[in-house]
Amino acid sequence: MIRTAKRLDLIEPFYVMECAKAAELIARSPECDPARGGEAMVFLNIGEPDFTAAPLVQAAAVRCLREGRTQYTQATGLPALRERIAGWYGSRFGVAVDPARIVVTAGASAALQLACLALFEPGDEVLMPDPSYPCNRHFVSAVGATPRLLPATAAARFQLDAASVAAHWGPATRGVLLASPSNPTGTSIAGDEMAAIVQAVRARGGVTIVDEIYLGLSYDDAYGHSALALGDDIISINSFSKYFGMTGWRLGWMVLPPQLVGAVERLAQNLYICASSLAQHAALACFEPESMAEYERRRAEFRRRRDFIVPALQGLGLPVPVAPDGAFYAWADCSAHAASSWDFCFDMMRRAHVALTPGRDFGPALAERYLRLSFASAMPQLQAAAAQLGRALDAGPSGRATGSSGR
Repeated sequence: MIRTAKRLDLIEPFYVMECAKAAELIARSPECDPARGGEAMVFLNIGEPDFTAAPLVQAAAVRCLREGRTQYTQATGLPALRERIAGWYGSRFGVAVDPARIVVTAGASAALQLACLALFEPGDEVLMPDPSYPCNRHFVSAVGATPRLLPATAAARFQLDAASVAAHWGPATRGVLLASPSNPTGTSIAGDEMAAIVQAVRARGGVTIVDEIYLGLSYDDAYGHSALALGDDIISINSFSKYFGMTGWRLGWMVLPPQLVGAVERLAQNLYICASSLAQHAALACFEPESMAEYERRRAEFRRRRDFIVPALQGLGLPVPVAPDGAFYAWADCSAHAASSWDFCFDMMRRAHVALTPGRDFGPALAERYLRLSFASAMPQLQAAAAQLGRALDAGPSGRATGSSGR
């Protein structure tokens, strides 16, 4: 027997991927084969845009390979890329960011890992909303600190607020880890509430980390503001995966208080040397006007998909209590159909051939009642999913028509 580290006991399975494996198995069955009269599986369970890297980015990667520009970069990233990122904050969000505060990382996951390693120790506690992205709490656990999940309600947009932060702050609390817009809910923290949270944390000597990887995919002018506007002590995590469509390129970045850059650079040097140089050189093309126009076209398309699927879910008796203002997720209540979202999602996988994600991954408070649907897939797939779910729900658990979907 090989003895494993005790920290693994704190890391739960990533249920999104477990469900994905089950969906793939069902998708290979004869009843999901259109050539045999079956109904193809529609995958709305994974949060990955169906758009790939923009054409200029792909062309830049090819040039980089041909010219042999694949050597290591600085651990903090290409200076030119850090400057382009800083420029984007100024033009898009009206926030002045010194490029020296930016560290380019091997995806947003590496950025979160670096932040947790630099800031948290065993015995520390970090406040987070329930629901929230599971890997974020596991980054905290992996360094020996304790993620404290605070149940968040629809009235609070499924986010933390300043009052809950103040009420639950204790002697061991080191800071907060937020996400705006959020995975799994697609909801953002309002600007005045974010300012109040930051002030509450600051007054207690804590740190505020904000996962902003979906910030580019905001659809409502009331939101879509970077927390970096609230001061140089904010730590922001971002990524080229979502808005920029570069998921498999594994490229992200973080914006740090100036005094943390050296510590994080030292960690990055030792843990992975630098992010992919190929991805970094290619990402310079993300900020060309032609690429930015393409990303804005895609953002409009995601919004169109949201505007279709949220009312469709409502009509199926799967209400979304807070409309997503960003990202590409709908957090839907399935309690009218089942006592367990896990059972409901597997039932819909088998009978409707639609893959959804049960709430279990995102925290215990709402795990049984809610599910996550990703509308990162194209409109024909969303339309097919709505139709297939409707037929399955109308048939009821036994397969007999009941009209119970509420449509």
